[in-house]
Amino acid sequence: MNQTDIIKYLDTITPIQDDWIQQLEEEANQNHVPIMDKQGIALLQQLIRLHQPAKILEIGTAIGYSALRMLEAKSDAKVVSIERNQEMYDRAMKNIQEQNQEEHIDVIFGDALEVDEKVAEKGPYQMIFIDAAKGQYRHFFEKYGQMLTDKGVMVTDNVLFRGLVVNPEEAPKRLQKLANKIDQYNQWLLQHPSYHTTILPVGDGVAISVKK
Repeated sequence: MNQTDIIKYLDTITPIQDDWIQQLEEEANQNHVPIMDKQGIALLQQLIRLHQPAKILEIGTAIGYSALRMLEAKSDAKVVSIERNQEMYDRAMKNIQEQNQEEHIDVIFGDALEVDEKVAEKGPYQMIFIDAAKGQYRHFFEKYGQMLTDKGVMVTDNVLFRGLVVNPEEAPKRLQKLANKIDQYNQWLLQHPSYHTTILPVGDGVAISVKK
């Protein structure tokens, strides 16, 4: 049985989600907005259940899908999320308001590399979820890791980049540079002296880094 068959099997036995979740998934699909797949979001939710973070920082709101799904795992958590794209920000705010989660999800509009002072005012955070511009992963990690509490968890999505990180030089030419940057990020992360990191081949690859 290959990886695709396994994923299909897991997706098949995953319980049917509420209507609002299916609607968000359809919105993402129709507008070509990348969101975590079923197994990726299930892993993220399980990490939240295990770690019980009071405050979560999300870098990359998109349409608000992950932020809302994170609250399923811990309904009293506070999620601070950053989004720089105006259309995505507007969509996220609409979806968050429709689920009556304005009190639990605070979306900051702006570039994650420029709004760190605003973000710091709302911290510190017990968990940080990175799911934004892949070429900036290390910058995000270094900048926002300072806001992570002791024993906090950093979760990075898309670290296997469709498998292209295995041999970046064999990736399509337009993606070689990015694949190489993600490969370098993964190696840097695994060797980081302040974190224990595990990379799991779930979804598009999820790195879980626990602060020592």
